[in-house]
Amino acid sequence: MTRPFEAVLFDLDGTLIDSAPDLAGAANELRAAHGLPALPYERFRPMVGAGARGMIGIAFDIGPQHDRFAELRDAFLDRYEQRMVRETRLFDAVAPVLDALDRGRRPWGIVTNKATRFTEPLVRSLGLHARAATVVAGDTTPHSKPHPAPLLEAARRVGLEPSRCMYVGDDVRDVQAGHAAGMTTVIAGWGYLGMGEPVDSWGAEYIVQRPEELLNLLRLA
Repeated sequence: MTRPFEAVLFDLDGTLIDSAPDLAGAANELRAAHGLPALPYERFRPMVGAGARGMIGIAFDIGPQHDRFAELRDAFLDRYEQRMVRETRLFDAVAPVLDALDRGRRPWGIVTNKATRFTEPLVRSLGLHARAATVVAGDTTPHSKPHPAPLLEAARRVGLEPSRCMYVGDDVRDVQAGHAAGMTTVIAGWGYLGMGEPVDSWGAEYIVQRPEELLNLLRLA
């Protein structure tokens, strides 16, 4: 690496925050409403990165093409909205990384596919809104990841060329969006990671297993 990155952008769920307990809880609440028993938390966790589609897929074994999908998705999102800050927390090991970025006056932001409806109150509840240089939600731009538009908007807001930014995420779409935007990508190995191809096939420049490893990449260690 010939120079330090001037800003770091983070995915939200599975990268900055552990939201799986509330997402899985909402899915099991919906199963209960349909007379179905709860599924183990471990079934839901890997699919959190796929959002409502992933949760409905695990909970009811259907995809977006199914005629009941839209109804179940909307019911799931309503339930999730009611409980989304009940158990969700910043990953413990992420907090020192954000502190180091703040001390080093290195701007950081959030780029998520989560809709503003959920992103704004969640980020505020965790005290991140006053610290993040920017928060770009899934409906901030006309396109969501893997399209580069949200990342390009975040770079514009922090006043940097995309090539000067690092993007950290836990889903293949994060890598795809980052590359399309011209950013260096980092896989958060502590995240949800899905159930598809292994992460070393995603093509990211870096894979880190612990948040503190980011400080070496950012030359803040």
